[in-house]
Amino acid sequence: MLAIERRNAILEKLQAEKRVVVSELSQIYDVSEETIRRDLEKLENDGFAIKSYGGAVINENANLDFPFNVRKNWNVVEKQKIADMITGMVEDGERLILDASSTAVAIVKQLKEKKNLTLITNSVEIIVETANMLSDWTVLSTGGILKESGLALVGPQTERMLKSYRVDKAIISAKAVWKEEGFFDTDELHAANKRTMLYAAKERILAVDYSKFGKTAFTKIGNFSDITTVVTDKKPSEEWLGFFDEQGIACIYPQ
Repeated sequence: MLAIERRNAILEKLQAEKRVVVSELSQIYDVSEETIRRDLEKLENDGFAIKSYGGAVINENANLDFPFNVRKNWNVVEKQKIADMITGMVEDGERLILDASSTAVAIVKQLKEKKNLTLITNSVEIIVETANMLSDWTVLSTGGILKESGLALVGPQTERMLKSYRVDKAIISAKAVWKEEGFFDTDELHAANKRTMLYAAKERILAVDYSKFGKTAFTKIGNFSDITTVVTDKKPSEEWLGFFDEQGIACIYPQ
């Protein structure tokens, strides 16, 4: 196992259990305790962990941008519910934009039952996932600079490509949804790309699990006037439902 793979595995364990112990990790990964301490030091320097006596605890901070290979294993059931609902909203032959989120990957796996889709994305993971659909789908990659944290293509080239198309639906995610301000991401380049994706679409869908409601993050993606629909994994509070109704936003959740 490569060092980066081991650190990602430790980070997954931290996310699930909130703390890890050096001696236990040493046995699990068959490396010295000194190697594990260096791994934990790297995770602490990256802001993901806080070292403690004999181990480390997770750094509970909504503004951290965790690696994609870690995030894709979070909230799997919730993402599946969102993917199921969005699949029911997409018609054969539509043109879509999907962002480079782990939620979008779950969505595109469900969309494979649809015919003749045109899909634009900046997600490397989605491009790989749809490779077996090219006899029926048209898949366009944005190009851009590869960003490790999201396996995403970002930057000026990505923006130029996104601005040159108009689609039926844009489906994006967010790290936080705050009633007073809008919806947010932890990364400025991701936020800029998502904002451009929304401008390219007639129907603008925010796909976000309910744990993100009532939170804020580092950089703003957009205002509630920038979206037409919210899809989430469970029924929001009456307060949130009333707010979406006032904003003229359709809120879709499992019944």
